[in-house]
Amino acid sequence: MLDPIVTFFVRIFNAIGRGIGLFVAWLLWPFLAAHGWYMRRTWLVRGPIAIFLVALIGFYAYFIWQTQVWTNFNPNFIDNYNLAARKTPAGVELPAAAGETAKKCQSSAIVDVVADLTDANVNQNAWISSMLLYRLGFFGIDWDHTPFLDNKASFQRGVNQAVRRTAVELVDSLGRVRGTSGINNTLQDARGNIQFDEYSWYFGIDPFGPKTPTPSYYRAAVESFRAFNRELTNCGAIFDSRADNLLEFVDRISGDLGNTAAILRDRSENFNAGWFDTRADDRFWFAYGQLYGYYAILSAAQADFSQVIAERNLAPLWNDTVLQFRSALRIRPAIISNGQEDGWIMPTHLATMGFYILRARSSLVEVRSVLDR
Repeated sequence: MLDPIVTFFVRIFNAIGRGIGLFVAWLLWPFLAAHGWYMRRTWLVRGPIAIFLVALIGFYAYFIWQTQVWTNFNPNFIDNYNLAARKTPAGVELPAAAGETAKKCQSSAIVDVVADLTDANVNQNAWISSMLLYRLGFFGIDWDHTPFLDNKASFQRGVNQAVRRTAVELVDSLGRVRGTSGINNTLQDARGNIQFDEYSWYFGIDPFGPKTPTPSYYRAAVESFRAFNRELTNCGAIFDSRADNLLEFVDRISGDLGNTAAILRDRSENFNAGWFDTRADDRFWFAYGQLYGYYAILSAAQADFSQVIAERNLAPLWNDTVLQFRSALRIRPAIISNGQEDGWIMPTHLATMGFYILRARSSLVEVRSVLDR
């Protein structure tokens, strides 16, 4: 009695098996055909092809390794600076030690941090965005439009955005006395180099010809940042740690975060594809890198502007602001999902990150209002 039913399901499963077999055969046919063609050639043909394939596999293995291994990634790296031990604002002359005759001034923790953030991006790690295989994409598809191997690149660009914003403020206000004094040339060099295109390799099409790759410019920026701090230590440069400069700096950071929050909101509202949104991870890790950079920079600013913060009784509010940034850095999901905000299957990591950014920005606005009194 059950034989027809059993026979029916057997036929269905056999058909499914044949379908899977045909699909696998179709998928492997080009490789089998290429293998057959390759084996019929002489070593004069097979040798160069084998060398090319080995080199290609090696390049991809190196590329995958560099995108998956995040060397010295540590949200708490700011603890290494022991900023609490700094009692003198940046640029202020230090008390002379016994037996010393030359003047010494306090270096800038902000400059130390931006130099080290950039050093981690291009010296301790490979700068992913300008690597050849990243530029070529995945079979012609931009890696940013795929769900894999692009998270580190987005994170690095987020960190670099924070460094770029800070470099502009260092040149325009922090590294000079008001608007009528001359711009520090060392900081100007650092700003020019750190603003360079993030995607340049050794050769380009637009314009056509050889180029200096992005990491070379960023390494030059690191050297310029550190050179400025050496000048500052020898009292040969200026760091103007006034309240209005800190207000302007906080205002610029707040605006930068507001722009990122808008990008997250746009992606979250208009592209609810859950785990299948291939651009959600780019947006998330860019925002994460930006917060990673600003967390360290604002922690350093508390040391550089210690006198202003003490005079305005800003320490509790500033500490709370920094903690808002640190809280956001605890969010590190294995797979980024851009689901509905009221969904119950796929989470909405972009909305969560946007919430933390807006909360941190709100704290910065409060800091600004205190400074503006």
